[in-house]
Amino acid sequence: MRNIYMKKKASLVALIIVLMLPVFAQSQESDFGNWLIYIGNKKLNQKWNIHNEVQYRNYNAIGDLEQLLLRTGLGYSFNENKNNILLGYGYILSENYVGNTDEKVSVNEHRIFQQFTSKQNVGLVKLNHRYRFEQRFVENDFKMRFRYFLGLNIPLINKEKDKNNYYLSAYNEIFINSKSSVFDRNRVYLGLGYNINKNLKLEAGYMNQFFETSSRDQFNIITFFTF
Repeated sequence: MRNIYMKKKASLVALIIVLMLPVFAQSQESDFGNWLIYIGNKKLNQKWNIHNEVQYRNYNAIGDLEQLLLRTGLGYSFNENKNNILLGYGYILSENYVGNTDEKVSVNEHRIFQQFTSKQNVGLVKLNHRYRFEQRFVENDFKMRFRYFLGLNIPLINKEKDKNNYYLSAYNEIFINSKSSVFDRNRVYLGLGYNINKNLKLEAGYMNQFFETSSRDQFNIITFFTF
């Protein structure tokens, strides 16, 4: 049993090191961003849950803050927990560069959002649809935005042991504004994850954000915790 435990631990450590190599390979002056993300879910009972989330976003590998995002919300599940509606609040601190200079300006945003999620299985593939409507109070400006997220989770089964601790994760999310510039951005992501246990999983992967006139690469490290 001890050998099996040590092998699992070694596999997890190896996964973390391999996934983090692209981050350490980037210099501090790189445009390749890095997001450290924690997503938690507290079950109050069979129907109600509390969502909590922290995102620490960097312009480069690490150390050059782009955004700090704190998000929470109260959700209600139905249809055998396949669907969830949630009312939430978010605080976002953005550190934006001024033009092509090294100077930054801090921008504070308070955000109220409503979302609906739906889960379904197609064979071994798990699909997750999320519809989110946001009311954004950015300094003295008010904005609204709609987001649609489609995620896929594909388990990688070890046929010898009939286990699926590892999985592939992919998603696409489109953002639509209510103001003049209708298209805000589109995010495409592909990652590799590991189920540590039924309550905790670790995931890392590559994401590209497409804007109207540009795009940006990110390396994401994500922790999901249900308690």
